[in-house]
Amino acid sequence: MKRIAGIVAGALLFGVVAGASMVGVNVAAQKAGILYEQSVAKNNQSQSETQTFTQPESTAAESTDNTPKIQQSQPTATMSSVTKVAKDAMPSVVAITNMVKYRQNGFSIFGDFQSYETEVPASGSGVIIGKNDTELLILTNNHVVSSSESLSVTFNDSETVDAAIKGTDSAADLAVISIKLENIPTKTLESISIATLGDSDAMEVGDQVVAIGNALGYGQSVTTGIISAKDRDVSTTKGTRSGLLQTDAAINPGNSGGALLNMKGEVIGINVAKYTSTSIEGMGYSIPSSLAKRVVENLSTLETREDVPKEERGYLGVKVKNIDAQTAESFGMPQGVFVYKYTEGSNAQNSDLHEKDIITAVNGQGVTNFNELSTVLSKYRAGEKVTVTVQRPNGDKYDELNVDVVLGSADTSASTDKDGSSANDPFSRNDGSDGNNGSGNSNENNGDSGNQNNGNNGLSQDDILKAFQDFINQYQR
Repeated sequence: MKRIAGIVAGALLFGVVAGASMVGVNVAAQKAGILYEQSVAKNNQSQSETQTFTQPESTAAESTDNTPKIQQSQPTATMSSVTKVAKDAMPSVVAITNMVKYRQNGFSIFGDFQSYETEVPASGSGVIIGKNDTELLILTNNHVVSSSESLSVTFNDSETVDAAIKGTDSAADLAVISIKLENIPTKTLESISIATLGDSDAMEVGDQVVAIGNALGYGQSVTTGIISAKDRDVSTTKGTRSGLLQTDAAINPGNSGGALLNMKGEVIGINVAKYTSTSIEGMGYSIPSSLAKRVVENLSTLETREDVPKEERGYLGVKVKNIDAQTAESFGMPQGVFVYKYTEGSNAQNSDLHEKDIITAVNGQGVTNFNELSTVLSKYRAGEKVTVTVQRPNGDKYDELNVDVVLGSADTSASTDKDGSSANDPFSRNDGSDGNNGSGNSNENNGDSGNQNNGNNGLSQDDILKAFQDFINQYQR
């Protein structure tokens, strides 16, 4: 009996241990299964998140979603940047209206010759670059304000105020105009801003830019594009403009003088021209800010002057001739105003100004022809001293020099040569003439058109070059 009881007790103990082991194994297995399922779930979630994050990198062909929202958000971000640049820059860009005299000649139905003058508006743009104690200063193109009878500026709030030319540099095609602060309404002063001139040298081909200007005179408009090229040379009727920025942002008539901005909202160019042809698309040009800064530093320090009455004007006391772009290229000379003779009896103190000098600037204001020289001098009285920048021949090269001249009076310095040449001779200019190139027909609409009658009295370019060659041979020493 004892043996049987021992066997039964052993069997019971074995069963308990075996049952407990099975329960433990089942519990462990269940726990392991739960942990495995949780791990799989986490991995699946992680993979799902990774796939969602990398979705924009997949191509349209790979995507089964017909509305790829993330891909569509990329253009929106770019547009938003342009919007912000434009919104921030608008208060610093202005529209400029230049009233110029237009003379038209013709015949009536009865065969009578008729000539009459009228004022016509020309449109352009400008950029507010600073102010002093009394004036607001605006940078624009020289051709926007040249030959102006009156200037007006319209701000971003549609307020229009009269302006005056402070200084010009026709060689760089830049000008600074000014508005008296007392003439600008307080609300307008509070609404405008001063532009920041950026570093055009830091721009790279492909960088995005924004152009703002008074296109077609309709008011401010915005276009965008990229920098297509740098350091471009562009030939115009007034010569070759060098070192320009090329952009495919639309630049149209009226945009001249407006701003070309980088995506920081800094002005990196002053819009100046575009190529127009049915076979050309998207080729606009801007004067880089690196050049504009140097011109602005000089012109901004000048005193804003009004025209002096003719009888009180000062004169250099020399006879001059134009060296235009074609002549300069043909004869290897700088473009400017050639001094070929002193005016006899002039009381101008001009001994430092030599015959065969080529005048390129007066008081830092660049000039390329007699008209521009006459325009600058028309703001100075006899007896005032001006600094004249000249290119002086030195062997086979020219040296740039600055010479001081005390201007002479009209009654001694604005006379005709004894040999009969006068300002009406297209190859002879006196620095005191009326500045119409002797044509008697100032057929100009300068604002933003650039159209000009150069007053050559019907002479061909070959005739002009031959006449100038004869002139050079006559005055060679």
